[in-house]
Amino acid sequence: MKTALTIAGSDPSGGAGIQADIKTMLCNGVYAMSAVTALTAQNTMGVTGIMEVTPEFLGEQLDNIFTDIFPDAVKIGMMSGSALIVKTAEKLKEYGAENIVADPVMVATSGSKLISDEAVDTLKEHLLPLAAVLTPNIPEAKVLSGMEVRTPEDMVSAAEKIGKGYRCAVLLKGGHQLNDANDLLYRDGSCKWFTGKRIDNPNTHGTGCTLSSAIASNLAKGYSLDEAVEGAKEYISGALAAMLDLGKGNGPLDHGYRLLR
Repeated sequence: MKTALTIAGSDPSGGAGIQADIKTMLCNGVYAMSAVTALTAQNTMGVTGIMEVTPEFLGEQLDNIFTDIFPDAVKIGMMSGSALIVKTAEKLKEYGAENIVADPVMVATSGSKLISDEAVDTLKEHLLPLAAVLTPNIPEAKVLSGMEVRTPEDMVSAAEKIGKGYRCAVLLKGGHQLNDANDLLYRDGSCKWFTGKRIDNPNTHGTGCTLSSAIASNLAKGYSLDEAVEGAKEYISGALAAMLDLGKGNGPLDHGYRLLR
Protein backbone atom coordinates (compact mmCIF):
# COMPACT_ATOMS: atom_id res chain seq x y z
CA MET A 1 0.00 0.00 0.00
CA LYS A 2 1.20 3.49 -0.84
CA THR A 3 1.51 6.02 1.96
CA ALA A 4 0.91 9.73 2.42
CA LEU A 5 1.73 12.14 5.22
CA THR A 6 -0.17 15.27 6.20
CA ILE A 7 1.66 17.98 8.14
CA ALA A 8 -1.08 20.30 9.35
CA GLY A 9 -3.23 21.53 12.19
CA SER A 10 -6.03 19.65 13.93
CA ASP A 11 -9.70 20.55 13.43
CA PRO A 12 -11.77 19.08 16.28
CA SER A 13 -14.97 19.46 14.22
CA GLY A 14 -13.48 17.10 11.62
CA GLY A 15 -14.13 19.10 8.48
CA ALA A 16 -10.66 20.47 7.78
CA GLY A 17 -7.04 20.01 8.87
CA ILE A 18 -5.55 16.62 9.57
CA GLN A 19 -8.95 15.06 10.15
CA ALA A 20 -10.11 15.95 6.64
CA ASP A 21 -6.73 14.94 5.23
CA ILE A 22 -6.78 11.49 6.82
CA LYS A 23 -10.36 10.84 5.67
CA THR A 24 -9.48 11.96 2.15
CA MET A 25 -6.32 9.86 1.96
CA LEU A 26 -8.14 6.76 3.21
CA CYS A 27 -10.95 7.21 0.69
CA ASN A 28 -8.39 7.70 -2.09
CA GLY A 29 -6.64 4.42 -1.40
CA VAL A 30 -3.49 5.28 0.53
CA TYR A 31 -2.31 4.74 4.11
CA ALA A 32 -2.50 8.08 5.94
CA MET A 33 -0.10 9.45 8.55
CA SER A 34 -0.05 12.83 10.27
CA ALA A 35 2.29 15.23 12.03
CA VAL A 36 0.35 17.84 13.98
CA THR A 37 1.55 21.45 13.78
CA ALA A 38 -1.13 22.95 16.00
CA LEU A 39 -4.28 22.24 17.94
CA THR A 40 -7.13 24.53 17.01
CA ALA A 41 -10.42 25.25 18.71
CA GLN A 42 -12.83 25.58 15.81
CA ASN A 43 -16.08 24.44 14.31
CA THR A 44 -18.18 25.23 11.26
CA MET A 45 -18.65 28.81 12.47
CA GLY A 46 -15.02 29.80 12.92
CA VAL A 47 -11.72 29.48 14.78
CA THR A 48 -11.58 30.60 18.42
CA GLY A 49 -8.09 29.46 19.38
CA ILE A 50 -4.77 28.08 18.11
CA MET A 51 -2.13 26.31 20.22
CA GLU A 52 1.07 25.46 18.33
CA VAL A 53 3.25 22.49 19.11
CA THR A 54 6.93 23.26 19.68
CA PRO A 55 9.28 23.05 16.69
CA GLU A 56 11.24 20.37 18.54
CA PHE A 57 8.18 18.20 19.00
CA LEU A 58 7.13 18.63 15.38
CA GLY A 59 10.62 17.57 14.36
CA GLU A 60 10.36 14.53 16.61
CA GLN A 61 7.05 13.54 14.99
CA LEU A 62 8.63 13.81 11.54
CA ASP A 63 11.71 11.82 12.60
CA ASN A 64 9.50 8.98 13.81
CA ILE A 65 7.50 8.94 10.59
CA PHE A 66 10.33 9.15 8.08
CA THR A 67 12.57 6.61 9.84
CA ASP A 68 9.81 3.99 10.02
CA ILE A 69 7.08 4.34 7.34
CA PHE A 70 8.52 6.58 4.64
CA PRO A 71 5.70 8.52 2.93
CA ASP A 72 5.28 8.34 -0.84
CA ALA A 73 3.80 11.84 -0.80
CA VAL A 74 3.52 14.71 1.65
CA LYS A 75 0.72 17.23 2.02
CA ILE A 76 1.54 20.43 3.91
CA GLY A 77 -1.30 22.45 5.37
CA MET A 78 -1.58 24.89 8.24
CA MET A 79 1.73 26.36 9.43
CA SER A 80 0.98 29.25 11.77
CA GLY A 81 4.50 30.05 13.02
CA SER A 82 7.89 30.71 11.44
CA ALA A 83 9.81 28.27 13.63
CA LEU A 84 7.50 25.41 12.64
CA ILE A 85 7.94 26.25 8.97
CA VAL A 86 11.73 26.25 9.24
CA LYS A 87 11.74 22.95 11.16
CA THR A 88 9.46 21.30 8.60
CA ALA A 89 11.63 22.47 5.71
CA GLU A 90 14.74 21.15 7.47
CA LYS A 91 13.22 17.70 7.99
CA LEU A 92 11.81 17.42 4.46
CA LYS A 93 15.24 18.21 3.03
CA GLU A 94 17.01 15.93 5.50
CA TYR A 95 14.92 12.91 4.48
CA GLY A 96 14.61 13.76 0.79
CA ALA A 97 10.81 13.86 0.79
CA GLU A 98 9.13 13.70 -2.62
CA ASN A 99 5.73 14.54 -4.10
CA ILE A 100 5.24 17.48 -1.75
CA VAL A 101 1.88 19.21 -2.16
CA ALA A 102 1.81 22.54 -0.33
CA ASP A 103 -1.53 24.13 0.44
CA PRO A 104 -0.49 27.63 1.59
CA VAL A 105 -3.22 27.95 4.20
CA MET A 106 -3.54 31.57 5.30
CA VAL A 107 -7.24 32.15 5.93
CA ALA A 108 -9.91 29.64 6.96
CA THR A 109 -13.08 29.27 4.88
CA SER A 110 -14.87 31.09 7.72
CA GLY A 111 -12.56 34.10 7.22
CA SER A 112 -10.39 33.55 10.32
CA LYS A 113 -6.70 34.40 9.83
CA LEU A 114 -4.48 31.36 10.45
CA ILE A 115 -0.95 32.67 9.87
CA SER A 116 1.08 35.73 10.83
CA ASP A 117 2.63 38.11 8.30
CA GLU A 118 6.10 37.07 9.48
CA ALA A 119 5.23 33.42 8.92
CA VAL A 120 4.05 34.16 5.39
CA ASP A 121 7.52 35.50 4.56
CA THR A 122 9.16 32.42 6.13
CA LEU A 123 6.81 30.15 4.21
CA LYS A 124 7.81 31.82 0.95
CA GLU A 125 11.53 31.54 1.69
CA HIS A 126 11.87 28.08 3.22
CA LEU A 127 8.95 25.80 2.43
CA LEU A 128 7.22 26.67 -0.83
CA PRO A 129 10.36 26.15 -2.97
CA LEU A 130 10.41 22.48 -1.84
CA ALA A 131 6.96 21.75 -3.25
CA ALA A 132 6.18 19.81 -6.38
CA VAL A 133 2.90 21.71 -6.60
CA LEU A 134 1.26 24.58 -4.72
CA THR A 135 -2.53 24.78 -4.39
CA PRO A 136 -3.45 28.39 -3.51
CA ASN A 137 -6.94 29.82 -3.72
CA ILE A 138 -7.39 33.30 -5.12
CA PRO A 139 -6.83 35.23 -1.85
CA GLU A 140 -3.66 33.21 -1.23
CA ALA A 141 -2.54 33.74 -4.82
CA LYS A 142 -2.87 37.49 -4.29
CA VAL A 143 -0.45 37.26 -1.37
CA LEU A 144 2.02 35.01 -3.19
CA SER A 145 1.97 36.93 -6.49
CA GLY A 146 1.50 40.45 -5.18
CA MET A 147 -1.20 41.15 -7.76
CA GLU A 148 -4.98 41.35 -7.92
CA VAL A 149 -6.75 38.30 -9.33
CA ARG A 150 -10.22 39.12 -10.67
CA THR A 151 -10.46 37.34 -14.04
CA PRO A 152 -9.33 34.08 -15.67
CA GLU A 153 -6.61 36.08 -17.41
CA ASP A 154 -5.41 37.33 -14.03
CA MET A 155 -5.29 33.71 -12.84
CA VAL A 156 -2.94 32.84 -15.69
CA SER A 157 -0.65 35.76 -14.88
CA ALA A 158 -0.64 35.05 -11.15
CA ALA A 159 -0.05 31.31 -11.56
CA GLU A 160 2.85 31.99 -13.93
CA LYS A 161 4.39 34.50 -11.53
CA ILE A 162 4.08 32.12 -8.57
CA GLY A 163 5.34 29.11 -10.54
CA LYS A 164 8.40 30.92 -11.81
CA GLY A 165 9.07 32.46 -8.41
CA TYR A 166 9.07 29.16 -6.53
CA ARG A 167 10.11 26.90 -9.43
CA CYS A 168 7.20 24.53 -9.03
CA ALA A 169 3.82 23.71 -10.50
CA VAL A 170 0.83 25.75 -9.33
CA LEU A 171 -2.81 24.72 -9.20
CA LEU A 172 -4.66 28.01 -8.78
CA LYS A 173 -8.21 27.36 -7.61
CA GLY A 174 -10.98 29.48 -9.08
CA GLY A 175 -13.90 28.49 -6.89
CA HIS A 176 -16.47 30.91 -5.57
CA GLN A 177 -14.20 33.90 -6.09
CA LEU A 178 -14.90 33.77 -9.83
CA ASN A 179 -18.25 31.98 -9.50
CA ASP A 180 -17.04 28.81 -11.16
CA ALA A 181 -15.33 25.55 -10.32
CA ASN A 182 -12.48 25.89 -12.80
CA ASP A 183 -8.88 25.51 -11.68
CA LEU A 184 -5.71 26.42 -13.54
CA LEU A 185 -2.59 24.26 -13.53
CA TYR A 186 0.62 26.08 -14.46
CA ARG A 187 3.70 23.97 -15.04
CA ASP A 188 6.94 24.47 -16.98
CA GLY A 189 5.69 27.50 -18.83
CA SER A 190 2.35 26.06 -19.92
CA CYS A 191 -1.19 26.27 -18.55
CA LYS A 192 -4.05 23.78 -18.47
CA TRP A 193 -7.59 24.44 -17.30
CA PHE A 194 -9.47 21.83 -15.31
CA THR A 195 -13.14 22.61 -15.58
CA GLY A 196 -15.52 21.55 -12.86
CA LYS A 197 -19.25 21.38 -12.36
CA ARG A 198 -20.58 24.22 -10.22
CA ILE A 199 -22.34 22.54 -7.29
CA ASP A 200 -24.81 24.63 -5.32
CA ASN A 201 -23.69 23.57 -1.85
CA PRO A 202 -22.94 26.22 0.80
CA ASN A 203 -21.09 23.68 2.96
CA THR A 204 -17.48 24.01 1.83
CA HIS A 205 -15.54 23.77 5.10
CA GLY A 206 -12.19 22.12 4.37
CA THR A 207 -12.37 22.06 0.57
CA GLY A 208 -8.77 23.24 0.22
CA CYS A 209 -7.46 20.64 2.64
CA THR A 210 -9.44 17.95 0.88
CA LEU A 211 -8.31 18.83 -2.64
CA SER A 212 -4.61 19.01 -1.76
CA SER A 213 -4.79 15.72 0.17
CA ALA A 214 -6.49 14.00 -2.75
CA ILE A 215 -3.77 15.26 -5.09
CA ALA A 216 -1.07 13.99 -2.72
CA SER A 217 -2.82 10.61 -2.52
CA ASN A 218 -2.87 10.30 -6.29
CA LEU A 219 0.78 11.31 -6.62
CA ALA A 220 1.65 8.70 -3.98
CA LYS A 221 -0.02 6.08 -6.18
CA GLY A 222 2.19 7.07 -9.10
CA TYR A 223 -0.24 9.13 -11.14
CA SER A 224 1.04 12.03 -13.24
CA LEU A 225 0.27 15.51 -11.94
CA ASP A 226 -2.48 15.99 -14.55
CA GLU A 227 -4.07 12.66 -13.55
CA ALA A 228 -3.69 13.49 -9.86
CA VAL A 229 -5.49 16.81 -10.26
CA GLU A 230 -8.22 15.33 -12.44
CA GLY A 231 -8.89 12.56 -9.94
CA ALA A 232 -8.83 14.96 -7.00
CA LYS A 233 -11.36 17.27 -8.64
CA GLU A 234 -13.64 14.32 -9.36
CA TYR A 235 -13.41 13.24 -5.72
CA ILE A 236 -14.13 16.68 -4.27
CA SER A 237 -17.05 17.19 -6.66
CA GLY A 238 -18.57 13.96 -5.38
CA ALA A 239 -17.97 14.97 -1.76
CA LEU A 240 -19.79 18.27 -2.39
CA ALA A 241 -22.59 16.70 -4.43
CA ALA A 242 -23.36 14.30 -1.57
CA MET A 243 -24.91 17.35 0.17
CA LEU A 244 -23.90 16.55 3.73
CA ASP A 245 -25.44 19.17 6.04
CA LEU A 246 -23.88 19.33 9.50
CA GLY A 247 -23.25 22.21 11.87
CA LYS A 248 -24.64 25.70 12.26
CA GLY A 249 -22.17 27.40 9.92
CA ASN A 250 -20.11 26.51 6.86
CA GLY A 251 -20.43 22.72 7.11
CA PRO A 252 -18.02 19.94 6.08
CA LEU A 253 -17.93 17.80 2.96
CA ASP A 254 -18.94 14.16 2.89
CA HIS A 255 -15.43 12.70 2.63
CA GLY A 256 -16.74 9.14 2.81
CA TYR A 257 -19.37 9.42 0.08
CA ARG A 258 -17.71 6.59 -1.87
CA LEU A 259 -18.10 4.15 1.00
CA LEU A 260 -21.03 1.73 1.10
CA ARG A 261 -23.64 2.68 3.65
